[in-house]
Amino acid sequence: MDNRTGQRIVAETARRTDNRYGNRPTMKDVAARAGVGLKTVSRVVNGEPGVTPDTERRVQEAIDALGFRRNDSARVLRKGRTASIGLVLEDLSDPFYGPLSRAVEEVARAHGALLINGSSAEDPDREQELVLALCARRVDGLVVIPAGDDHRYLEPEIKAGVATVFVDRPAGQIDADVVLSDNFGGARDGVAHLIAHGHRRIGFIGDMPRIHTAAERLRGYHTAMEAAGIPVDEAWTSLGVTDPQRVRRAAEAMLAGPSPVTAIFTGNNRVTVTVIRVLAEHSGPVALVGFDDIELADLLQPGVTVVAQDSAQLGRTAAERLFRRLDGTLALPERFELPTRLITRGSGELPPAG
Repeated sequence: MDNRTGQRIVAETARRTDNRYGNRPTMKDVAARAGVGLKTVSRVVNGEPGVTPDTERRVQEAIDALGFRRNDSARVLRKGRTASIGLVLEDLSDPFYGPLSRAVEEVARAHGALLINGSSAEDPDREQELVLALCARRVDGLVVIPAGDDHRYLEPEIKAGVATVFVDRPAGQIDADVVLSDNFGGARDGVAHLIAHGHRRIGFIGDMPRIHTAAERLRGYHTAMEAAGIPVDEAWTSLGVTDPQRVRRAAEAMLAGPSPVTAIFTGNNRVTVTVIRVLAEHSGPVALVGFDDIELADLLQPGVTVVAQDSAQLGRTAAERLFRRLDGTLALPERFELPTRLITRGSGELPPAG
């Protein structure tokens, strides 16, 4: 046997034996190595007084040598909290939810809590499964972007003390805190902007009508058109899945025929991206205003005019509300509606062709 190789194996075996390979070192291990009692180790780990500098040094050296880490789960469970919250999103890949998730995480971190998130994929059954799985893991609270419209399954969890705040869309059939954007007002203002630039034949392409945000944005569209005295042709509106093929068919149909639309209002960022691709292939100029900002919108020619909502503020407001409820400082559920902002960049200011 090669001596160098043999020595390396022996050293590695000894190291693994000393560190209890495959097992986490415990406070008992630290106490034994430092030659002190468990209470002394606990005081050092938790930053409590009553330990001499020399003893604290020995305990810390033992902690470093063993690679000991405090078991926060056990510590917080003794206090009745798990120091964790759950975030249920619609789609983790949607860029709208990135800033929202980050804001919730920052608030959770400021409160010493861990964030666990997951995606419902716009499936009510999957949403319920995910929410109840998080509750089974004893999260202290939930921030939920709902996929379904019946949340009575959450009533036992809320009564048991799981604080819950809904964001972007309200809860269905239960009273709960909710943080929303002004979907109706934002859509109304975006369509009114197109009308102010001379458009009368304005299309609307949105998400599935059962979704709260899609329904509110469609209502804003109709309100703006009605306020301007413009009757809406049935062929000008299309709601459904945001699949690019469905959106493309809807846009192409609106742009075809003897009286095509001269402008399109899109109901969310995914719809906007597909419509931009369709308009790039279209021969004439068509005005466009989208709900939700999109990446590189200012670099396109023309830049894309949007109704922007602050997804980070949505997440921050919801998370702060959640922790206030966990602190026991709140009573009845409330509804918060954050304003949107019209950002003009060029596409929404194009005049009607001809």
